[in-house]
Amino acid sequence: MNYKWSRYLRLILVILALATGVGAIFGYPMQGLLAGLLLYLGWTLAQARKLYQWLSHPGAGQEAPASIGLWGDIFDGLHKLHQGHLATQDRLLAQFNRLQESTNAMRDGVVMTDANGVLVWWNGSASYLLGLQRQTDRGQPIQNLLRAPAFQAYFEKRDYREPLELNSPARSHLHLQIQISLFGEDDRLIVVKDVTRLFQLEQMRRDFVSNVSHEMRTPLTVISGYLETMVDYSDELPARWKRAIETMAQQSTRMEALITDLLLLSKLETGEQHGAEAAVDIRTMCEQICQDARALSGDSGHEFHLDIGDRHHLRGDEDQLRSAFSNLIFNAVKYTPARGSIYVTWFTNRDGAHLSVKDTGIGIDPIHIPRLTERFYRADPSRHKETGGTGLGLAIVKHVLLNHDGELEILSEIGDGSEFICHFPRERLAEPDPEDESAPETSNEV
Repeated sequence: MNYKWSRYLRLILVILALATGVGAIFGYPMQGLLAGLLLYLGWTLAQARKLYQWLSHPGAGQEAPASIGLWGDIFDGLHKLHQGHLATQDRLLAQFNRLQESTNAMRDGVVMTDANGVLVWWNGSASYLLGLQRQTDRGQPIQNLLRAPAFQAYFEKRDYREPLELNSPARSHLHLQIQISLFGEDDRLIVVKDVTRLFQLEQMRRDFVSNVSHEMRTPLTVISGYLETMVDYSDELPARWKRAIETMAQQSTRMEALITDLLLLSKLETGEQHGAEAAVDIRTMCEQICQDARALSGDSGHEFHLDIGDRHHLRGDEDQLRSAFSNLIFNAVKYTPARGSIYVTWFTNRDGAHLSVKDTGIGIDPIHIPRLTERFYRADPSRHKETGGTGLGLAIVKHVLLNHDGELEILSEIGDGSEFICHFPRERLAEPDPEDESAPETSNEV
């Protein structure tokens, strides 16, 4: 490049020297130099005009203007850059079209919005599932098109760890699952799945469990009644029948407990069990449950330690909360060896309110913890026979906490006992914050 530039510079100097020489022949050397400069300036302006016209209308197939010297190389270089740019543009456009075609082929809806929720792009499935119209909805906030309060809260909350389920605004018979991901400068990528079939299967399962439980309750009550009568008069029966009748009575009691828990869980899932919310006194409730737990402990001699903080009123359904807390405390009694300790602690801090039930029992292998709240899941099936549980207690606890905007945390190691912590948001506290809210409330949690 330096060589070419030096050659161009020498050529210009030669031209100017020639013009000066011609002028000197006629006795006007300076006028000859000036005439050469004007001639070169005019030629340069003509080449600049060609460049301007070419850049103003750079057609894909238009060749670069013809020229020589420095301007010829400039035109050739710009033409190569232009052709390379066109090739890159075609390649990117082909990739974009392919990506758009593949996205349109997806059965799941895909929607892109900016940070404010303004619709930028969506595929064909999103148009079908959400009822979006390309002619009118582009550039509109998605909040104006999906007016469900649940979606509005989910979109603004910016906590997208769990998907949202709701009915389609365009087709009420479809049940959708919506998952949002953040990218770029808080832009949103919204994936919409049709989970109608799974929703219907889940509804069928709930109806089946509820109906079967109701149908089994009446005959089982009759059987249990007769068995209780026979147990009361077991002394009048042959000795070989006494043990069989007592065993049948025990098993019928377990089946009644199972059906009761199934019905309760079904009501919690469908919302039938959700009563009017009120300020629940957690201290009084935990004292009553611990008193019942001492009776359940019997001769095992468990030690109970109850520590309730100052702010002990929670807004919620008292019956549901009692059911959840009872399950946790009674489980601690069942799975803690004799003379063991059980700690029930209620405390509040900046994150909200928390109930901790900790024991010195046999503990749970952490590999089982993610599945403990599933129906009938047992970390150790052998314990099922010893404790007589239904395997639904923690599933009931999970649904009660979901109804109260809470979550369950489980901490356990084999041989080191277990701790079950119910977390409730601060909005659920039914008491005003103390004046010194800047310092979190402390408790003697063990």
